[in-house]
Amino acid sequence: MKLKVTVALIALLVVFSATAFAQKNSKAGKDLQDAVKRVKDASKVMTQIMSIKDKSIPRDLLDKAKAVVVFPGAIKGAFIIGGQGGKGIAIRRIGRGWSAPAFFNMAGGSIGFQIGGSKTDYIMLIMNDKGLKGLLEDKFELGGEGSVAAGPVGRTAAASTNATLDAEILTYSRSKGLFAGVSLKGVSINSDGDLNQAIYQKRSKQIIGDPALPATAAPASLRKFGQTVAAYAR
Repeated sequence: MKLKVTVALIALLVVFSATAFAQKNSKAGKDLQDAVKRVKDASKVMTQIMSIKDKSIPRDLLDKAKAVVVFPGAIKGAFIIGGQGGKGIAIRRIGRGWSAPAFFNMAGGSIGFQIGGSKTDYIMLIMNDKGLKGLLEDKFELGGEGSVAAGPVGRTAAASTNATLDAEILTYSRSKGLFAGVSLKGVSINSDGDLNQAIYQKRSKQIIGDPALPATAAPASLRKFGQTVAAYAR
């Protein structure tokens, strides 16, 4: 009788262990799929915007950027109380290349009579160390801690626009096919700690925050965005 009970308990333990292992692997697979989708979507947005004749992000600004952040397909919705949210990625310039992508979330809100909804792509150029430091805070509010300006567009815009010279972050948006600089104020950005841990077992600060640390290696499936930006920025 005792032998039968022991065998039954061992069988149950094996089943529970196998189930837990399968669930863990399933979650890891979903996390990687989420990460890959973000990278692909961000790469697509960057390619499409830089392909807009005479209306893209000036390349000399990209050449000076410390980091590039993209939130593809951020959702804006409103019914009296408005809000927006999105999931995106950020890469940091490292020497002549770019870091592995770190994952971030965006959220914001407004109050007033409004109704409707849309999807908008956002691109942010982090132009100096102060802007980068803000990005790596636990919660960073654009227009609060950071000096944010609508980014200029076009081949000659950067050279002729003095208003953006001291900006820590230059921001752009694309909605319904229209691309332009936008003043993104009142929007907060925070690290997607769960996804960063799942992919790298690191925090965003460790992935893109300290150039003195060894560079974080990105899986081959997550290198596309850095390669895309490198095609447009020296």
